[in-house]
Amino acid sequence: MAPTGERRNMVERRKELDKRYQRKKKLSKLKAKLAKAGTPGDRDAVLQKILKISPWWTEAPTTGGAPKAASAPKKPKAAAPRKKS
Repeated sequence: MAPTGERRNMVERRKELDKRYQRKKKLSKLKAKLAKAGTPGDRDAVLQKILKISPWWTEAPTTGGAPKAASAPKKPKAAAPRKKS
């Protein structure tokens, strides 16, 4: 059985992880709301909630026009010939 100190640390760690998972779920819901927001007022309200949860979050810049096509996959390098010993 684990000593009491380790068990207490694991409880704290579990709480931290649960908070992280909850924040992640809430953030994804708010991002979806932000994408659907119609008026600038609604958009600002959702953006404020996002920034309250995650101050370092920045909105991805939107590009005007068609999305870029995926680049062709790179060819793997040929293996170097082995030296004979």
